[in-house]
Amino acid sequence: MNKVDLTVYLVTDSTNLTLEQLTQTVEKACKGGVTLVQLREKQRGGKEYLEYAKAVKAITDRYRIPLIIDDRADIALACDAAGVHVGSEDLPVADVRKLLGPEKIVGATAKTVAAALKAEADGADYVGTGAIYPTTTKVKTVLTDVSVLKEICHTIRIPVCAIGGLNCDNCGILTGTGISGVAVVSAIMKSPNPEEAARKLKQKSEELKRS
Repeated sequence: MNKVDLTVYLVTDSTNLTLEQLTQTVEKACKGGVTLVQLREKQRGGKEYLEYAKAVKAITDRYRIPLIIDDRADIALACDAAGVHVGSEDLPVADVRKLLGPEKIVGATAKTVAAALKAEADGADYVGTGAIYPTTTKVKTVLTDVSVLKEICHTIRIPVCAIGGLNCDNCGILTGTGISGVAVVSAIMKSPNPEEAARKLKQKSEELKRS
């Protein structure tokens, strides 16, 4: 199992941003202390996705933060990213593990205890559970009750991060769940000060992990 730090997991959203603006935001977030970055570019073709991945990886490498590619194992291999995150409609975890080998990080979305157990058995290094709150991203969201999140945390051995509409002001709901971190999109990507947002989230997430 790969050791992965989920304390503040930034999932990117480049909607209405140029590549330069995206990399600037990611860099500020890295300065602020995010511990993992996922590049999520559902709307881009392979060539453009790879271009974005290489540009973002140049930043994350500088800060020694692992870069995870959403969905696309081929893009992850082409840019030598740290790993891949897959959702329920993407390639199965076991197949991604086969493609990437034992050294890369494989993350999976799991909204139920059964899905989390399967992800763990198939070789995932962590799971993301949510959405805890409604989100503004274009991804289809089905809300997950905090009690389910807590049950997942206490059932599987791999780390769990909460995702979905989370920010500094509303993540207190996660107290005592057993999470290993919080994954955010808008809380950093749409912040006027991504560095400060990341710093505050890190402090809050550390408190939640101790709760």
